[in-house]
Amino acid sequence: MPVASDTDGPSEAVDSDAADGDLPINELFCSLQGEGRLAGVPSVFVRTSGCNLRCWFCDSYHTSWEPTGDWYGVEDLVAAVGEYDADHVVLTGGEPLVHEASVDLLDALAERGYHTTVETNGTVYRDAPIDLASVSPKLESSTPTAERDPKGDGEWADRHEDRRLDVDTLAEFVEDYETQLKFVVTGPGDMAEIETLVARVREAADASLPDEAVLLMPEGQTREQLDESRRVVADLALEYGYRYTPRLHVALWNDAPGT
Repeated sequence: MPVASDTDGPSEAVDSDAADGDLPINELFCSLQGEGRLAGVPSVFVRTSGCNLRCWFCDSYHTSWEPTGDWYGVEDLVAAVGEYDADHVVLTGGEPLVHEASVDLLDALAERGYHTTVETNGTVYRDAPIDLASVSPKLESSTPTAERDPKGDGEWADRHEDRRLDVDTLAEFVEDYETQLKFVVTGPGDMAEIETLVARVREAADASLPDEAVLLMPEGQTREQLDESRRVVADLALEYGYRYTPRLHVALWNDAPGT
């Protein structure tokens, strides 16, 4: 079934074949969490389709630039998760929180005792049982200018730039959930923006955001790309006192799907 290609905000993508409360799912699989403080933990990944942003380096192209997937009910998804021997579930995307039904799925998983991580760009807030909010604010370097746009036309550049940051929403995550801010770093030029944004979030939030909750992750979808960037980003983490996070799944399985 088709999935809407342009999800503009906190409303569910619409398809005539989708029942109320269904989620558009691109893939569901079991692997090791590759990023963040839970890297290495066996996890079931539920990847929704549809996103309100368009990062030029998106590593799940078929959930954003060309969203694909089928629609599933929450109970069917919970049953599929239960087929794997893992008690950690990662709800990811795309941007999973543009879909209201993501809250229903998180409720159902919590009722069954799963530990949940939600991977989000931090522009849409939901009140849900989230054990770890893995928030990846998008920097200026993520904007798909005509030179970096995978489709080559720069059509999304202005929309992406207008939407990519919402400091108040980021502060809500920090206040209400155990949160890690995970920045995709393309090089040293990103650090001034990261430092400014971390300071703005700390000022806006009525909760602490320690340096150890700020993670720097090298941009790269293949082993070859990571070989070129990870040492630079590791050195930046040492210099600025933030935490470095690998992309373990890329190091282990390169860019293979379902990893």
